[in-house]
Amino acid sequence: MHLGKRLAAIVLTCGLSAGLVGCGFHLKGNNPSSAPVAYSFMSLALPANSGNLKEKLAIYLGGAGVQLTNSSNAYVLRVLEYTPQYLELNGRRVEIILRLTVKFRIEDTQGNPITEPRTVAASRTYQYDIESVNTDRQEEVFLRQVLVDDVAQQIARQISSNRLPLAKPATPTQPAQ
Repeated sequence: MHLGKRLAAIVLTCGLSAGLVGCGFHLKGNNPSSAPVAYSFMSLALPANSGNLKEKLAIYLGGAGVQLTNSSNAYVLRVLEYTPQYLELNGRRVEIILRLTVKFRIEDTQGNPITEPRTVAASRTYQYDIESVNTDRQEEVFLRQVLVDDVAQQIARQISSNRLPLAKPATPTQPAQ
């Protein structure tokens, strides 16, 4: 008898849940991965040496709800600096350190900064033996792609979580008296 009541409660709960889902009911709220309304339309301005960062940003910003457009009334995500670094430490084994630093900000349609410049960075290391078969170039190419992907994800997360500090308004200079 006790098992019958428990089974009836489970069936009733599942039936009511299915009924709510079937009629289109869903809880209202904000998607934590969606971009703030202010940045829902953006265009990208990147330096020539940025490789495939534009494609990666398009993927991750699109996933965060940002529509990329070339419209004249869209905010601009401007990459101010794109700095890849290659460091080689020699010894019996060679250790390679790859770093990528990207500085960016969001601007309005006239080029005025909306947010303070932000810097994101990623680094990877790998080792290889000089005396063995040399496949370091293939590993380097792969890790450079991983760095670009990592930096693009960081930028998209900061925009979607609205963690970018707003730019300070320009103060007019006062003449000396």
